Amino acid sequence: FYHTESGGTVVSTALEEMHRIIEQRYPVAEWNIYAAQASDGDNFATDSERCIELLDRKLMRLCQYFAYVEIIDERESHIFGSTENGTSLWRAYNAVDGKWPNFQMRRIAAPADIYPVFRELFARQPSLRKSA
Repeated sequence: FYHTESGGTVVSTALEEMHRIIEQRYPVAEWNIYAAQASDGDNFATDSERCIELLDRKLMRLCQYFAYVEIIDERESHIFGSTENGTSLWRAYNAVDGKWPNFQMRRIAAPADIYPVFRELFARQPSLRKSA
């Protein structure tokens, strides 16, 4: 997941591997697929579009639910106060969030936020899965 030439993270490789594993081991007719991704939001500049493509075209159709949690520096939480502001990955995932009701995203700025955010993300809800 690390691109040595750029010094940055390449998130799409994790999403590609997730898709491969689901396809090979977990048929959606037999399994409910729930995913959670936690990240600092760092991603190789040109990779965020690939992440959107993988989520839109492949993974969101397979997943019952996908949660994205971005860990931000508590000292910078005022900068990231709105959902439009954020890392390139956060901004890219905002596009996915708007299309898929089974996709949710939140930020964690302090250790005290961890439990409440995950509790909210994984609270029992009616089925959110969109048909393909």
